[in-house]
Amino acid sequence: MTKSKKSLPRRDFLKAAGLAGGAAGVAAVALTSKQAKAAVPATGSSSGYQETDHVKKYYELARF
Repeated sequence: MTKSKKSLPRRDFLKAAGLAGGAAGVAAVALTSKQAKAAVPATGSSSGYQETDHVKKYYELARF
């Protein structure tokens, strides 16, 4: 007595599900119409190290 199943085996199902998920992700990215723009840094402001009040407080608390 043999049972014949015409269903998709488990591994093939998981492969198909993975491919469908990947295709959906690619389609979602391809269908977005907005272009990403890079952030422009503000000019005229000094960048770098600034010893503000909260930094000074940290230095006080971190002393041994």
